[in-house]
Amino acid sequence: MVGLRSHGVTNPLSLAGPSEADLLRTQKLNKFLNDAGLYESEEEADKREEVLARIKQIVVDWVKQLTRIRGYTDQMVEDANAVIFTFGSYRLGVHGPGADIDTLCVGPSYVNRNEDFFFVLHGILSGMEEVTELQPIPDAHVPVMKFKFNGISIDLLYASISLLVVPDNLDISDVSVLYDVDEPTVRSLNGCRVADQILKHVPNVEHFRTKPRCLKYWAKKRGVYSNVTGFLGGVNWALLVARICQFYPNAIPSMLVSRFFRVYTQWRWPNPVMLCEKEEKELGFAVWDPRRYYRDCTHLMPIITPAYPCMNSSYNVSTSTLRVMTEQFQFGNRICEAIELNRAKWSALFQPYMFFEGYRNYLQVDIVAANTDDLRSWKGWVESRLRQLTLMIERDTMGKLQCHPYPHDYSDLLRPCSHSAFFMGLQRKQGEVIHEGQQFDIRGTVDEFRQSVGAYSFWVPGMDIYVSHVRKRQIPLYVFPNGHRRTPPSDPSSQLPSNDDSRKRKDNETCVDETEQHHKRKALSPQNRDSVSPVIVNHSCEIQETKMENACGNSQVFEAVEVVSKVEAETVLNSIPKAADLEQKTVMRQVLCSFIIVLVEIYLGFVWFHFCISG
Repeated sequence: MVGLRSHGVTNPLSLAGPSEADLLRTQKLNKFLNDAGLYESEEEADKREEVLARIKQIVVDWVKQLTRIRGYTDQMVEDANAVIFTFGSYRLGVHGPGADIDTLCVGPSYVNRNEDFFFVLHGILSGMEEVTELQPIPDAHVPVMKFKFNGISIDLLYASISLLVVPDNLDISDVSVLYDVDEPTVRSLNGCRVADQILKHVPNVEHFRTKPRCLKYWAKKRGVYSNVTGFLGGVNWALLVARICQFYPNAIPSMLVSRFFRVYTQWRWPNPVMLCEKEEKELGFAVWDPRRYYRDCTHLMPIITPAYPCMNSSYNVSTSTLRVMTEQFQFGNRICEAIELNRAKWSALFQPYMFFEGYRNYLQVDIVAANTDDLRSWKGWVESRLRQLTLMIERDTMGKLQCHPYPHDYSDLLRPCSHSAFFMGLQRKQGEVIHEGQQFDIRGTVDEFRQSVGAYSFWVPGMDIYVSHVRKRQIPLYVFPNGHRRTPPSDPSSQLPSNDDSRKRKDNETCVDETEQHHKRKALSPQNRDSVSPVIVNHSCEIQETKMENACGNSQVFEAVEVVSKVEAETVLNSIPKAADLEQKTVMRQVLCSFIIVLVEIYLGFVWFHFCISG
């Protein structure tokens, strides 16, 4: 049992240990995780070790080769070295079967990232039979080279430190490794340093390791596991879990899962999640501090890394993705309450999120390339920019149109070209007042997004992107398991008292008159489109939708996102209801009246001033 010793920046919330019921629930949880295949076999673990040893030898030979080419002495060539570190889920000990290995190569000062790593080493790897799906991403926030080595997925980073010879026993946690390095190198080194600090700051490492494995599985099932699209990645979830372990140091895994959802359902963002106090060093690197840096003030869900220099690991989170994660925390909390009341099983917590049944309107982003290799690199680039599309839509609609980017891609195997597609759910902001004729025109937003994506450095002919609107009933069948639409399962937490946070999304949706159905054209496939389909969102008939549902008993009414061609768009814009013109004329009359009143007041002021002088 852990005493009242402080873990993190506050005292524990509770020192209570497990009850008999908690022990039983933990036993059932562990069995569920085992049955779900979240633990790798000994054979796969041994294979990972062999792959890491092979990569270690490759990078050492690479550094020796560069040392010889640059004219260093034979002794320097013999001493030349590079060290391989792991980070992320593998270093934390919470990885599952098939998970990639986050890997960092630390090399000497004379071996750089841009030419030596992304070109020379890339060339060496591309010529090896064991290496497949090689994808360099030099422009990423943390530059990385992705590939598979003997079937094991590897994310390889590189950091050049200020040493001529890198020792095998390099202590990466020592702040001296940060001397005289650039910002990308600091970010590359921080992964390993953060993992070590997380393990250092949790009261019980074994209990901690069960929970990230569980939460990662949950987040993937619920569609909120993806740092690149604006949700949370592995290190973010690990930091959130570690903070709960600090709050409840004597809790066991089932208790920690329940407390996780209970705490983060009530967490008041943007209050930061921190495992320890921030360290200030004299190395000149910026430390996350919203009092000092305006950029840090804009972060919506700050989850601060515990290693110097402290950074916000969740800077990608947007207003829309925070909303989605908050809803999922509430879902998890309701299920855990049902489990504690013996009204649900652990399997209910991990029900897949019914994304394609949750909205009436979607954006479909189709990505095509000439072959599989081109598609892999092109898709990675487009996926990294989807977060920007979410932010652009929030910006151009002043937050009134919310997006839900889904962090999964789908492929239509029947297409003649290499193809992949991402989807984004669209809905009006909850509580937003609907005005007659109100529309959200995001055609310019989509065009801006396409231009930013078109700046890809490795673009080749055949790479293209199409953005279009699809309604729920028009979702292509290849996104569904076995090609069949699904029926949403019942919510096991429905037996619990409901609250305002669990309202149906019905009030947030929009509609159009049923008679307009015959005037809408169906979404075109990428092969027939030569431009992005513009999107106009109309909120003028929500009352009519309610009447239609009451009269027909049909909840699948038609949505308000209208896809039109550029010619059709002009027609739509020219047919805005006259109410808008009347409103504009009313405003002009009000302005004119105000101006006349001001003139009269000025005139009376002059008259009074003249009267006073004359008196």
